[in-house]
Amino acid sequence: MGKTGILLVNLGTPDDPSTGSVRRYLRQFLLDGRVIDINPVLRNILVRLIIAPFRARSSGKLYKELWTEDGSPLKHYGYKVKEMLQQKMGQDYLVELGMRYQNPSIESAAKSLQAANVDKIVIFPMFPHYASASSGSAIEETMKVITSWLTIPELACISSYHDHPKLIQVFADNARKYDMSDYDHFLFSFHGIPQRQLRKSDTNNHCLKTKDCCQKICESNKMCYSAQCYDTAFKIADNLGLSKEQYSIGFQSRLGKDPWTEPFTPDVLKKLSKEGIKKLLVFSPSFVSDCLETTIEIGDEYHEEFLEMGGEKLDLVESLNDSELWVEAIEDILKPYL
Repeated sequence: MGKTGILLVNLGTPDDPSTGSVRRYLRQFLLDGRVIDINPVLRNILVRLIIAPFRARSSGKLYKELWTEDGSPLKHYGYKVKEMLQQKMGQDYLVELGMRYQNPSIESAAKSLQAANVDKIVIFPMFPHYASASSGSAIEETMKVITSWLTIPELACISSYHDHPKLIQVFADNARKYDMSDYDHFLFSFHGIPQRQLRKSDTNNHCLKTKDCCQKICESNKMCYSAQCYDTAFKIADNLGLSKEQYSIGFQSRLGKDPWTEPFTPDVLKKLSKEGIKKLLVFSPSFVSDCLETTIEIGDEYHEEFLEMGGEKLDLVESLNDSELWVEAIEDILKPYL
């Protein structure tokens, strides 16, 4: 019998922090119709003539701050998790890592599985919460590659796992590494997406019909990105024994003027500072590994903004990274599909 292939797919990262590499990454990323879901002609003009040329240099400076001796943290931890999972799964399985944008590409990872003559491929997007622009894009691109083969193996894909107990436990355990009694408040900051994408994904006429429609998972919104984010925050807070008064939820990384998921994290920071919050511990559970949006955006930029508002400290809870329990969680999530 042949092996089963496991394809881990993450967002991606520039090959290096140079302006040219960052520009290539931004073009590929932002030209994805699931990421900027507007008229293709307008999207090309916007990305090729405005965003990529003007943001590449400034983004490159941020990537230089992020870069380590091991390169991009997202890619470094991706390879570490791949190796750890391979060791845990054993010789009947072949684990590969592919990035939706740049390298190692999904195509190169899939070709390695094809060359090994695997009987089945399980696609595992490394995004706990389903969104068309992340998990949806990763699955679509992987399917495009594999379905172009003349011989297509059995396929399975995993859409989300936002509430897996071990994933929740890792974030909670990472928070416990800090003296939690030393903080006035706790903040869960998730990556934002445009509200139009929430509405487009809604097939039950439920999305944004009420102010708190995302704050409880139900049959109508079980695949809603925002609802899954809230559910993750609630479960981590419950694991830590936090009352609802002790924490807030926000969404970061807004782009453009269209309405995005709310409340916006910088607005939450302003509100908390006005309420006299001085010491803040922040989680970023959208990401399975630390990256530009966690280390730089929260750890540096939001930290600096909060201090300017009168806060005393803002600390960032590390992501799942190469936690042994995170790798165990992946194994558990995969089991029903193997």
